[in-house]
Amino acid sequence: MLPDPLHPAVVHFPIVLMVLLPVAAAGALWAIRRGARPARAWAIPVAAAAALALSSWVAVETGEGEEDKVEPAVAEASLHQHEENAERFLLLSGVMLVITAGGLIPGAPGRAARLGAAVGALGLVALGAQVGHSGGNLVYHDGAAGAYTRDVAGGPSAPGRDRRKVDD
Repeated sequence: MLPDPLHPAVVHFPIVLMVLLPVAAAGALWAIRRGARPARAWAIPVAAAAALALSSWVAVETGEGEEDKVEPAVAEASLHQHEENAERFLLLSGVMLVITAGGLIPGAPGRAARLGAAVGALGLVALGAQVGHSGGNLVYHDGAAGAYTRDVAGGPSAPGRDRRKVDD
């Protein structure tokens, strides 16, 4: 059974993967420096970058699916900012996948791509923090979760939810 809403559950995958990608890249660079075959060692960061790009796409898609439900409950500017941040993160996750995959190329081009991917992965963490911050603001400051716990007028909306008496 899938959680409802799905978006808050799936956004944690890109968060974890964006943190793991620079760690995987650093570990692979260390292993290569110690004599490991570059293609073999670098396969782990490539897999992490692919999983990050895919999970980012799923997060954006599920966010777009929840937009109509949340839109009446939050400030339009906040929702737009979060959406823009998420789309930028998705785009750069795809770019990171291409750069990271370039690290599989032998010789100097592969070395340059591996170094670029390692540095770029750190930048992606900063961008991901912006996405998470704007999403957190939607939930904790603007009340996006209220779209699922109360109707827009403020009354209880679902069985099993908080049924405290609402002022008449």
